[in-house]
Amino acid sequence: MSDARQTHLSPDPVHAVVGRAPDGGWQIALCTEQNPDAQPEHVADTELVARVRQIEAELAPRWTVRSLRSFAPRLLAAGVRPRRAHDLVLCHAILRDTAALNAPLTPSPLWMRTDEAESETGQPGLFDVDLGAPAPADQFDAVHAQWVAQLTALRTSADGRLRLLCAAESAGALVAEEMTAAGLPWSVDVHEGILHQQLGPRPMRGARPAHMARLATAIGDLLDDPTLNPDSPPRLLRALHRAGVFVESTSKWELSQIEHPVVEPLLEYKRLSRLFTANGWAWLDEWVRDGRFRPVYLTGGVVTGRWASVGGGALQIPRLLRQAVSADPGWTLVAADVAQLEPRVLAAMSRDTAMAEAARGRDLYEGVVRSGAVATREEAKYAVLGAMYGATTGESGRLVPRLRKVYPRAMGLVDAAARSGEQGGVVSTLLGRSSPRPDEGWRSEQSRASAPDAAGGDESRARSRARERGRFTRNFVVQGTAAEWALLWLAEIRHRLTALPTASAPAPESGPVFGSHAHLAFFLHDEVIVHAPRDQADAVAGVLRAAADAATRRLFPGFDIDIPLDVHIGADAAKHA
Repeated sequence: MSDARQTHLSPDPVHAVVGRAPDGGWQIALCTEQNPDAQPEHVADTELVARVRQIEAELAPRWTVRSLRSFAPRLLAAGVRPRRAHDLVLCHAILRDTAALNAPLTPSPLWMRTDEAESETGQPGLFDVDLGAPAPADQFDAVHAQWVAQLTALRTSADGRLRLLCAAESAGALVAEEMTAAGLPWSVDVHEGILHQQLGPRPMRGARPAHMARLATAIGDLLDDPTLNPDSPPRLLRALHRAGVFVESTSKWELSQIEHPVVEPLLEYKRLSRLFTANGWAWLDEWVRDGRFRPVYLTGGVVTGRWASVGGGALQIPRLLRQAVSADPGWTLVAADVAQLEPRVLAAMSRDTAMAEAARGRDLYEGVVRSGAVATREEAKYAVLGAMYGATTGESGRLVPRLRKVYPRAMGLVDAAARSGEQGGVVSTLLGRSSPRPDEGWRSEQSRASAPDAAGGDESRARSRARERGRFTRNFVVQGTAAEWALLWLAEIRHRLTALPTASAPAPESGPVFGSHAHLAFFLHDEVIVHAPRDQADAVAGVLRAAADAATRRLFPGFDIDIPLDVHIGADAAKHA
């Protein structure tokens, strides 16, 4: 790995600290960690893009801003792509909550994402999606002060892990804004063809599609209730009971256990209803424009560091619709995903060599079988997932104890995390993102249970809540560290794609930055899709694999663990069995 690739996530000598000026313009200070108080220059709002373009070309600094959500879109729309950044809001959340610092940052609503600030202030908002008037924290003095506070906090950390996490989180925020700007290539014609085949012609507003209407009639006839509305769970449940189908809910799982003629059409109706509601014609009208689906990604939107999204269900594209993800002419899609990422991460972070040996090759579960811990692949899957999610009953609960004998280091790590959670403690990922502390209600419940006059119900509730929290912290350390691996993977992919040549066939709908270069177009936990010129497909596949290897070495130095990729190249993103 070249020096540049070793350092692109590392601290840089220059930070361009950017904030609003009192007159509505901007102030930019070119600082270093050794000289953090450089005098800012004033830049008129109309000149911001040109000045950023110039500084980026000359210095490639780390752009230090309150939130990339409100800074990057304007630049990307103008063809300016910052190479590095430091998102103060995202890093504040990490440094405020981490248990890896003796003196974490003081919480402040000004530095919370708006969804967090709402819970503190009662004001509505959602994750800095509003790009309107600047908040007080957007002013240069506030931005600069917060940056200095974060630098001071990072200097007190025991090693470089928190610094790496902040760099990776900010790189992820850049990727998120870039994927929104470029969009995910989407064929309206293919999507509409799927809807027509599955649901029938597009219905009038407020009406059911033809295939759903036919099924609704059949369900009503089979339950002897011609006016039944299958979309009403209470009415449907009463009709099922009248017909002798005594289920407690209308869930797919419970209905599938019943033998009755109504089950098949009812399950099919529910499937079509989900498609119609979540990804039907209304979704297509709202979210796909000019051949692109452009959701808003929320970096660190889940407490473990996993991403979320605003609108369009970006992280829940149904398998049926993946063929609508369709490359532009002359371009292709290179998709890669990691099988069993979380158990592989558990093996590496616990440095369990026996579990790492089971992870050799494509299928960790088969490796668990070879170890002798369980007899079949299905048992291995139940056991490993049960270990990470805290299963204590059923097949998983029966099998988990076997893993403790074969993989003591891996199981010891998650068991210790669970005990800490049950006792009200905080656990942290490998790089230092910490779990939320228990709320006052949880602590009060535990206190009541230990009081001399506690009733049996108090003790039972407290034990149940403690076990629930233990299951959360058990999984937090694994899922959160897997999210860190994915952030490093994304950052490496982004960095390495920039070395590929300009495309001969443009993809103009991807915008001024990405219309001529291979770029990330989609990310979901352990999967990425790159939209690339067709003649660069093999090179991009190599980038994805090399980036995964680099992320693994960066997160788990000196430990040998396989984190293999399944890579597919095609005109669409359909997954084939």
